[in-house]
Amino acid sequence: MTIEAVDRSARGLRAQRSSEAVGLGGALRRLDWVLLGGLVATAGYGLWAIDGITMHDAGGSSMTRQALYVFAGGLLFLGTLFIDPGTYRRLWRPIYFGTLGLMVFVLAAGAVARGSRRWVDVGFFKFQPSEFGKVLFVLALAGFLAERSRSINSVRATLAAIGYGLVPILLVFVQPDIGTALVYTSALGAVLLIAGVRWWHLGALATATVISALAVLWLLPAAGVNVLKPYQAARLTGFTHPANDPRGSTYNLRQSITAVGAGGLRGRGVLGATQTRLNYLPEHSTDFAFASLAEERGFFGASILLLLYLLIVWRALKIVTSARDMYAAIVAGGIAFMFMFQVFVNAAMTMGIAPITGIPLPFVSVGGSSMITNFLAIGILQAIYLRRPGRRRG
Repeated sequence: MTIEAVDRSARGLRAQRSSEAVGLGGALRRLDWVLLGGLVATAGYGLWAIDGITMHDAGGSSMTRQALYVFAGGLLFLGTLFIDPGTYRRLWRPIYFGTLGLMVFVLAAGAVARGSRRWVDVGFFKFQPSEFGKVLFVLALAGFLAERSRSINSVRATLAAIGYGLVPILLVFVQPDIGTALVYTSALGAVLLIAGVRWWHLGALATATVISALAVLWLLPAAGVNVLKPYQAARLTGFTHPANDPRGSTYNLRQSITAVGAGGLRGRGVLGATQTRLNYLPEHSTDFAFASLAEERGFFGASILLLLYLLIVWRALKIVTSARDMYAAIVAGGIAFMFMFQVFVNAAMTMGIAPITGIPLPFVSVGGSSMITNFLAIGILQAIYLRRPGRRRG
């Protein structure tokens, strides 16, 4: 993919469009209405799904609370439309170091829950900085790579980008939040790919990632060095032998597989979904929301959600091809791949074909940080589309 050609062809009009203010009327005319429709449909479907999933929980349905997060995310989405993506490019250093500072603060003074230090409690709202950091991570790395577009094929530029990426990845990993660290890693690979680094650089990065995973999960423990706690390693490796320890480390996985299979084609309905309703499936509104949806609404209901995700990814990839410059293309590609990675891993882990990592299901899993971050990501995609060169719609 030759993004440099896009960058050069748009160079003459970038200065003009960077300072051009986008009014409400202009924004409405140039919006990607297909992407907006996909966003509204997915968020609405997620609210409907979570209402059924949490209806019989001790605290009642979580739909009202999720609707508030959707409203907050919608306001952020609207505000993002009027921010030129070039602003993020100029401010990539403050964005990057500000994100690092917030992550260090979380490790030092964040709220502890279930053995992890991931949240900042501001009283009326507890948020997870690493969730917002997913988008900020892409914005910052894209700025770094865009500045080095002429030397992007050099080993030095690639290593520097990887170095910038590894710092927040490690800070998230030690919280510990292995799932989010994997999302950051996938975003790093995506922005490097879209930026146009050499294939052998990407191959070396992929190889190093695989070797690191093998070392953490098997090689180092065999030598008596445990990087992860035993329960963390068991969660990550349990999908390779789900029948082992069904009452312990693989209990959640076994219950999830049972829930997905029990849904059949049409689902068992809210009352008939005993895995979810009777709480046999732990974390059924967060990590395993997809399994609960599959049990209640069946193959057809789960397929509708996956098709809505596919619609969002398709439009995001279209935005990559119509972006006005290299920076916008890298950002759009990073967001698209990051979103797709989260959907794939969450759905796959509920069916026992991927490790259990705790990655939330976009627009469905209960949680304000994830919901608002997803709206922010789509808002940035729309802002890029609004400022595409020409008037032709993709």
